[in-house]
Amino acid sequence: MADSEESDVSNWREAESRHGTDDEVIGVSTLGRLFEGSTSRNRDRNAQLYKGGVYDRSLVSEGVIDASAAGRYSPLTYNEMQHIVHNLAAGFRDMGIEPGDRVGLFASTRMEWAQVDFALHVAGGVVTTVYTESSPEQVQFLLGDCSASAVVVENQELLERVLAVEDQLDLSLIVVMDEYAGYDDREDILTLGELHRRGEGISWPLQLESWLNERDVDDLASIIYTSGTTGKPKGVRLTHRQLRSNINQTRTRLGPRPDKDPELPVIDKEVTTLAFLPLAHVFERTANHFLMFASGATVAYAESSDTVADDLQTVQPSNIASVPRIYERIYDSMLEEVSGSSLKERIFDWSVGVAREHARSDSHGIIHRLKYALADRLVYSDVKEQLGGNINIFISGGGSLSKDLSELFLGMGVRIVEGYGLTEASPVVSVNPLENVKPGTLGPPLPGVEVGIDQTVLSEEQKQHMSGDVGELLVQGPNVTEGYWENQAATEDAFTNGWLRTGDIVEQTDDGYLIFHDRLKQVLVLSTGKNISPRPIEDEFATSDRIEQIMVIGDNEKFVAALIVPNFETIERWANQRQVNLPDNKAAICQNDLVKRWVLEEVDMVNEQLEYEERIKMFELIPEEWTPDNDLLTPSLKKKRRNILQRYAGQVDRIYADTTRPALPEH
Repeated sequence: MADSEESDVSNWREAESRHGTDDEVIGVSTLGRLFEGSTSRNRDRNAQLYKGGVYDRSLVSEGVIDASAAGRYSPLTYNEMQHIVHNLAAGFRDMGIEPGDRVGLFASTRMEWAQVDFALHVAGGVVTTVYTESSPEQVQFLLGDCSASAVVVENQELLERVLAVEDQLDLSLIVVMDEYAGYDDREDILTLGELHRRGEGISWPLQLESWLNERDVDDLASIIYTSGTTGKPKGVRLTHRQLRSNINQTRTRLGPRPDKDPELPVIDKEVTTLAFLPLAHVFERTANHFLMFASGATVAYAESSDTVADDLQTVQPSNIASVPRIYERIYDSMLEEVSGSSLKERIFDWSVGVAREHARSDSHGIIHRLKYALADRLVYSDVKEQLGGNINIFISGGGSLSKDLSELFLGMGVRIVEGYGLTEASPVVSVNPLENVKPGTLGPPLPGVEVGIDQTVLSEEQKQHMSGDVGELLVQGPNVTEGYWENQAATEDAFTNGWLRTGDIVEQTDDGYLIFHDRLKQVLVLSTGKNISPRPIEDEFATSDRIEQIMVIGDNEKFVAALIVPNFETIERWANQRQVNLPDNKAAICQNDLVKRWVLEEVDMVNEQLEYEERIKMFELIPEEWTPDNDLLTPSLKKKRRNILQRYAGQVDRIYADTTRPALPEH
């Protein structure tokens, strides 16, 4: 490593510890005050970009904002956004929302979500979030558990879901973002546009300051229910101070500082980000909402997760915050782009190798620089253009990211800044510094966050295979919750001597970086007594063009196996190239021996990198993708392992019923 690079790496920690007093974004305030402060600094800058032709927005119907042409994005400045937020806050107060009242937000990620969130904080409300995938029964629990007095829903469909269970709730107000039909006799159901009109008719400027003064930084700001892969959701209580602390901590790590190289990308007012993850999830809400608006950035809202590729081209953002699954899909699309041409495939494979070589070394000789320049012209520049042409930073959270994938993007000149968090920590605990990104790690803890490692939860065998301190990660800090909403038992279980128990097995290296291994509860214990972490094995398939999704299994069994969703598009191309006649339906394709052998080649390649007992001995191919819609993934795209095991119990039984049967086809 060059001397200047050594200096940079050693100095950023010291610079973080000194940072704060000279940053106008960092401070101690309620979220309402945070929004007001940012607006005062950024009045004429664009705050939001909204897409036309997507929603039947009631704010358009009421003339609050102009309709945007279908497929086109229109801007709102911070001044215009503040005007909407203030009128909505006044409307909420006029409709009876009092300080401390819980209000549900039941909508997809869109411009109005952000406006309502800040309006409720200005009005003194406590925001609780509901995923759009929630069933009526789940809606009843999420709004009933916190005794919500009001809910803001997206459209007619979600309105009907609330009305189906309203007899079991105590709602005094329902607000609908889009236009809806019927219920003209209901004075307690309004469109967002109508709520805005009510607020406009009130002399709220005289009352605004008193509303803001009614809430203290230690008051409850939000109740966020853990979506959870198992069990009933728990309502995490987060105060203004806790959320504000995490904004400060993340800004210190990723924002501008006097010590940073001017060429280094940062999160500041020049940033444009594309939002598409659920704002109901605290990762998106902190990283791509609170942090961005606090920094004076511009937030554009994708039409949906399915249109992200097109929206990237239109918006041309500099930043994206997402979960690993989305980055895997970006890589899959890169593979698809070169498929069908052996020359293109060879060039792509070569350029991938050059990128990884570039990421793994700090000193590059003339031959490597020449190879890199050629790879950039042939491949990397095209990839960056497909991402909009301006991407500087990918922020990755909400799951484990493959080291290979991180190295690939870093080597191509797009930093994937991987971090770690959980709802109970508002959520960010650690993130890689842009000065010293280390692929395969979660970065060091944020400034002000303390971590501990409880080694007592692991066996001696597990410790032998890991370097550094390894065990369950414990967390303390000003961003950490004090507990769960009206659930003292869960609160007591979550803490030990003031430390939050994360339930995650994490390794801390000598230089303080964290490496994720697995959820403590998801470690497989074979009948032989061997402990297996499934997540690192699954991550090995993240860049596979043959395997779309995989879940490693084997708890209480003699060997490790897997449930695999193959990449059916790649199967089709492979079959056409090899002139293989395949059945028309996916279920039959999954039973085809030629397909199984083709997938087995990929499994064998990964198995060669694993210890014998970690190797996948058998697998079953699954004909359907795992999604939030079929309840096999959480809204943040994590596997619901229990649900997957239950749904495919027959396939699991076939794997383990007769261990003499060769479940894998012969080579």
